[in-house]
Amino acid sequence: MNPVLAAWNAMEKDEAAATVLPCCGSRRWAELMSDARPVADENQLMWRADVIWQEMETADWMEAFATHPRIGERKAPAQATSQSAAWSAVEQSAVAREDAAVLAALAEGNKRYEERFGRTYIVCATGKTAHEMIEILERRMTNDDATELREAAEQQGQITALRLKRWLKG
Repeated sequence: MNPVLAAWNAMEKDEAAATVLPCCGSRRWAELMSDARPVADENQLMWRADVIWQEMETADWMEAFATHPRIGERKAPAQATSQSAAWSAVEQSAVAREDAAVLAALAEGNKRYEERFGRTYIVCATGKTAHEMIEILERRMTNDDATELREAAEQQGQITALRLKRWLKG
C-alpha cells in the first residue's frame, strides 16, 4: 500500500480531513473523504473522491472554487491552504512565463467571467498554455449559468484528481 495512503488511513478523522483539504478546498468534501476511510489503494481513493465530489452541493463547489487564485495571478485567496497555494503556483507555471499582453488579456477575461458568473474562473491549468485557457474562457462565457456551474465543477474535479496524485507521492 502507498505509505501516504496508509498513514492517512490511520489518522484521526479531523486530521485526515485537514490533510486532504488542499486537494479540493471544500471542507465537506474533505470530511466525507475522511469518513470514507479506510481506502485500499489509489484507484479506490480516486473513485471515492470523484463520487463524493459529484454529490456535493453548489455551496461546496463554490467553497472549493474560492480557494483558487485567478488564472494569471500569483496570490492565492486567504481561504486557500499553503499547500493549495503552492500547487496552484505549479499548475499555473506556464502562465507565469507569458508576456504582459497575454497576462492583461487573462486579467480582462477573469474580470468579465466574474462579472457574468459571480465567481473565479476555474480551469484545470495543468498542461495548458495561457492562450488555450483564454480560448476556453471565451467559449465558456457563452454558457448559461447552470451549464457553466457544472463545467466549473468538472474542472475542479480534474484539479482535485491531479492534486490527490501529487499528494500520494508525498
